Amino acid sequence: MTLSNAPAPRLPDFHIRPDPDDARLSEAVAGTDQDGRRVDLRVVSERALTLFLNAQEIVTMMTIGDRPDLLAVGYLINQNMLRPDDIITGIDHDEDLEIVVVRTERATDYEEKMKKKVRTSGCAQGTVFGDVMDRFDEIELAPDARIHTSWLYALTKKINTQPSLYLTAGAIHGCVLCQEDRAVAYMEDVGRHNAVDKIAGWMWLNNVPAADKIFYTTGRLTSEMVIKTAMMGIPILVSRSGFTAWGVELARKVGLTLIGRARGQRFVVLSGTERVVFDMDAKDAEPEESKHRRKGSKAMESNA
Repeated sequence: MTLSNAPAPRLPDFHIRPDPDDARLSEAVAGTDQDGRRVDLRVVSERALTLFLNAQEIVTMMTIGDRPDLLAVGYLINQNMLRPDDIITGIDHDEDLEIVVVRTERATDYEEKMKKKVRTSGCAQGTVFGDVMDRFDEIELAPDARIHTSWLYALTKKINTQPSLYLTAGAIHGCVLCQEDRAVAYMEDVGRHNAVDKIAGWMWLNNVPAADKIFYTTGRLTSEMVIKTAMMGIPILVSRSGFTAWGVELARKVGLTLIGRARGQRFVVLSGTERVVFDMDAKDAEPEESKHRRKGSKAMESNA
């Protein structure tokens, strides 16, 4: 199953991006540093959001609270609860009640499905329902998709230097939908699976094809990341972080190109090397500057 295999139009850089100045997403907290001095830090906000599909409660997620419509639709897509031909008749979000309701023309009932869950390694308690794994063998990813190493070097630089909530407050994951050397849609959340789901929701609601896309994440290349990327129909997954053994095994099984430890002039491919076009020598790429290594945040640096 894939979202789309149709040719896609050329999309611009950062068509959708984080808004680190959104006051709802972080708050100032006073503390004390290792020298006994007062420090004021921005910390990421975290709030509950309960998702309903029509009249049925599906899940309660912990999220930073932005783009609840995209998060809700993406979650349902990635859990096989929305079909490609479903018609959404409404998405209602009540910030005070902390709920979002997705309404469809088709009547839905997933009582039995919800009894079978797999707890994943994702941050903030990721969950995959069992029938997602049952359908994994049906996935077909575009064999002719390509990633040029020149695109990879350009993407890692521009994503790392893009203003983000991570650089403001830290303690957050980012995921980016890319097309060639352009970072098209950039989402952040406290759990990487939430950031993935926001991108899936954006793609579904805007009819964005997946076959020519590249998916970038700041988090580990786990089984969950591989499953969700493949379920979305995206053939190439990149991370600046490392791999898990099951993630690599699943990527090889489904034919997903898996690139990890992508930082500055370096990267490692553990699956799908045939999609990689080595058109740029690593020594010609710019090394990653220490200030852009994602191990802290500007908030912490400013109080050092």
